[in-house]
Amino acid sequence: MAGKERAITLRFLAEPADVNFGGKVHGGAVMKWIDLAAYACSAGWSGKYCITAYAGGIRFVKPIHVGNIVETTAKVIYTGRSSMHLGIDVRAGDPKNSERHLTTHCVVIMVAVDDAGHPTEVPEWVPQTDEDIKLRDSAIRLMEMRKKIGAEMEAHVSQA
Repeated sequence: MAGKERAITLRFLAEPADVNFGGKVHGGAVMKWIDLAAYACSAGWSGKYCITAYAGGIRFVKPIHVGNIVETTAKVIYTGRSSMHLGIDVRAGDPKNSERHLTTHCVVIMVAVDDAGHPTEVPEWVPQTDEDIKLRDSAIRLMEMRKKIGAEMEAHVSQA
C-alpha cells in the first residue's frame, strides 16, 4: 500500500521513567517518540525500511507531565527520490479529557533503503490543498537553509 498512508498518530502514556530531574518528561523521551512516529509514517508511505537522516528545528514549546497522554503525529510534507520530509507535532494532555496542547514540533527526514542499505525510490507525494502546498514549499526552503548550515558546520567537524 505504498503511497497511501501519508500521516500517522502514535499515542503514549508519559510514565515516571520518562521524567527528568525537574519533574517533567525529558527531551530524550520526546525525541524517541518523534523518531518512532517518523519511522512508522515513512515506512507506511514508502512500503520500505527507512532510516533517520535528519531531525531538526526541534522546538520544545510546553512541558509534558507524567500521566499525560502524548500524541505524536507525523505527516509527509515533501518527497525526494528516496527521502521523505515529515512534519512532526507532539501534543499532550490529561487522559480524562480530549484536549491536547502542542508541546513539541520539528521536521524529520527519513530515507528508504533496500536490503543492502542503499537508498531506494519512494512514491512521490503531490500536495492537494493550499495548506499542503505551503508545507511542501516550506520543506524546500528548509532544505536550502540546511545546505548553508551544513557548509558552516564544516568548520566544527574534527578532521582527526
